[in-house]
Amino acid sequence: MKSNPFATSLIGGIVVASMLAGSSLLATPMFTAAADAPTAADISSQIEPNAGKWKTWLLKSGDQFRLLAPPNKAATADEIRELKKLASQRDAEVLGHIAFWNTGAPSYRWNEFLVSDALKHNQHWLIAARALSLMHAAISDATVAAWDSKYTYHRARPSEFDPSLKTALPNPRSPSYPSEHAVAAGAAAAVLAYLFPDEAKRFDDLAHEAATTFVQAGVQYPSDAQAGLELGRKVAELAITRGKADGSDAKWTGSVPTEPGHWTGTNPILPMAGTWKPWVLKSGDELRPPPPPKFDSPEEAADLKAVETYSRTPKSNADAFFWEYAVGGARAYWFWSEQLNKKLMEYRLDNDPPRAARAYVLVNIALYDAGVACWDGKYTYWAIRPFQLDPTFKPLFMTPNHPSYPAAHPCTSVAVAHVLAGLFPPDADALIAMGEDASQSRLWAGIHFPSDIKAGTAIGQGVAQRVLEQARIDKEQ
Repeated sequence: MKSNPFATSLIGGIVVASMLAGSSLLATPMFTAAADAPTAADISSQIEPNAGKWKTWLLKSGDQFRLLAPPNKAATADEIRELKKLASQRDAEVLGHIAFWNTGAPSYRWNEFLVSDALKHNQHWLIAARALSLMHAAISDATVAAWDSKYTYHRARPSEFDPSLKTALPNPRSPSYPSEHAVAAGAAAAVLAYLFPDEAKRFDDLAHEAATTFVQAGVQYPSDAQAGLELGRKVAELAITRGKADGSDAKWTGSVPTEPGHWTGTNPILPMAGTWKPWVLKSGDELRPPPPPKFDSPEEAADLKAVETYSRTPKSNADAFFWEYAVGGARAYWFWSEQLNKKLMEYRLDNDPPRAARAYVLVNIALYDAGVACWDGKYTYWAIRPFQLDPTFKPLFMTPNHPSYPAAHPCTSVAVAHVLAGLFPPDADALIAMGEDASQSRLWAGIHFPSDIKAGTAIGQGVAQRVLEQARIDKEQ
């Protein structure tokens, strides 16, 4: 998208006097808060007034980085004059930026950017899941922190302070300070710059654009945007610190087992991923399944028979191809992101930034942790694939280059499907059935044993249970 020409000047130069002097909203005193105390009725109509108390992933609590008070009435009046000037300059380009950034919740566009870059760089889905979990943890925590400050200070929106200001959008039903879009932008852009350092400037420009757009729309003050960017970046530092210490840069120094009955091959995919630091699991081995059947056991013979005697049909083939190539390991994060985007829009959670940010982080942590647990099992047991156990057997398509047990699709798709089902109960049956189809597609294709699928399903369900426990804590607030 074309860069917003007003972004740098608005966020860096036309805020209140204290900002012009270079002060930080996170470190130095500002003016006294100006908003009148809200009534109980005012608060009851607001968006998630208790979200500032939700449990966080990176912060100790939502008030860890509580902002100092927003500008006073005199300084706010100065900002109103600037907003009126900007309102008179809204042209087709500015309105286009407003429409773009106002689509979906504040998390939505940043999720799009990351998914797009992961696909462009052909990232393995587990690497992409790690990136998504880091970014969305930063956005979610930054949003919780923003809501803590919003409902500490209750700053009125600009057109509530001065009804003569013409806005390009309806006012969101939450206090103005800090900007919810700016805080998401500050958090996301900083994490993305860490993940894709060659694209750092692009993400920073997009962050300024996202923050500026809602100032141009007249629903945020410049000081709201500046505060949001600073707060988001502060939370992002915690995500980046975690990412640098999560073990994802560890080098594999082992070797493929040579004993009979093990997976055979070269260059196995991400053999160290089972050691990466998870979010809801204590470690990658917390849900490690029991050993798979021995390759020469009656149980493995029965497993192989189930694979070889499965009667393929045009529909089962089409479904297997769908879950491998339309979704597949390489694009699983894209597929499940699209399912989440759809549900957020259907349930109008695009108008509820904390709830939407929470949904994104829960889904992506489920995807990532299930992947870590799955890879722990794979490279603990190095289980043989069906076509390796019986070289005469031909699967429907090429088997992924990693051990068989447990199967990855059940681990990840079951985990995500169950988390989505918990978030959107009216659609639970359909979502869980989708995860089941993803799981069984590996048998239909002939690339996994039934025992692989059973073990993967147990991991997926276990991860989902732990993620939904986090969600229930939030719901009780």
